[in-house]
Amino acid sequence: LVVRGPQGVGIRLAAQHSQSLEAWFTHIPGLVVIAPSTPYDAKGLLTAAIRDDNPVIFLEQKLLYLGQPAPVPESPYAIPIGKADIKCEGSDVTVVATSAMVPRAIGAAQQLEHEGISVEVVDPRTLKPLDEDVILNSVRKTNRLLIVHEACRKGGFGAEVAAIVVEKAFDYLDAPIARLGAPDVPIPYNDELERYVIPSQDRIVEELRELLK
Repeated sequence: LVVRGPQGVGIRLAAQHSQSLEAWFTHIPGLVVIAPSTPYDAKGLLTAAIRDDNPVIFLEQKLLYLGQPAPVPESPYAIPIGKADIKCEGSDVTVVATSAMVPRAIGAAQQLEHEGISVEVVDPRTLKPLDEDVILNSVRKTNRLLIVHEACRKGGFGAEVAAIVVEKAFDYLDAPIARLGAPDVPIPYNDELERYVIPSQDRIVEELRELLK
């Protein structure tokens, strides 16, 4: 069974239809939870989800439907469930970003590259089961971690990622783990306010600069 669920902001659907509920779903035993960030990943992971014997929650950020066109092979292919993807390789700091925050994290990495800062962007793609090895190996390399998601920071999925890193790679950290998410408020209907509450590329850049001080 695969349940496709549009979620997130971007088309002004206010508090009723703009929630990001991945933390709720990952808390349920037995569920597979997938959150692709690109059309290519969405097709490959949906194929894998349909073939999987477990119930799957397939979270589709609405901006995937409206974003820039991206190449997707017409022939069938599957992306293994539980395998993260390193979207940008770097050596100074790791960013674990999910769903619509991945392109913004990549943009931040490209912006900071001009300042001599090397950012590694990790996209889990599958939130449950989570590819802990890729995240931990990245943190052991860069020694710093920023977690970015669209959902509210308080009680968000990023807290679980932070807990895993503290439990398994604490001695590698040169700075406290930073988390960036929405404030603890309902998503506004107003377009400008909706954009304000969600982490932007500029806020990711600002947070990374602070983390590297």
